[in-house]
Amino acid sequence: QVQLVESGGGLVQPGESLRLSCAASGPIFSIDIMAWYRQAPGKQRELVAGIITGGEADYADSLKGRFTISRDNAKNMVYLQMNSLKPEDTAVYYCNARVFTTTSPWRTYWGQGTQVTVSS
Repeated sequence: QVQLVESGGGLVQPGESLRLSCAASGPIFSIDIMAWYRQAPGKQRELVAGIITGGEADYADSLKGRFTISRDNAKNMVYLQMNSLKPEDTAVYYCNARVFTTTSPWRTYWGQGTQVTVSS
């Protein structure tokens, strides 16, 4: 069973930074796309950023320049560096990965989410 576990969320003030981490574990053979999504109260879940194995990344237009996604393929981890945080960045942030396991073909998995709150 593949598990994605996020960490690094918390309460910060506007303008501060946070770094989220997500560790994938289980019978993993290969991971294709890894991504971060977020869901604010009363809103739909939205894509924040995604990154493929080779390192090419893409971002939601509104977040370009403030957020940076990266990954460590050897450790099956993905990170999200968030700078200059704003109150509107408050949301639950979810890790997402497309995984090929030793027992099943490509499938998308989700983490449980980590809360990020930006407030003064």
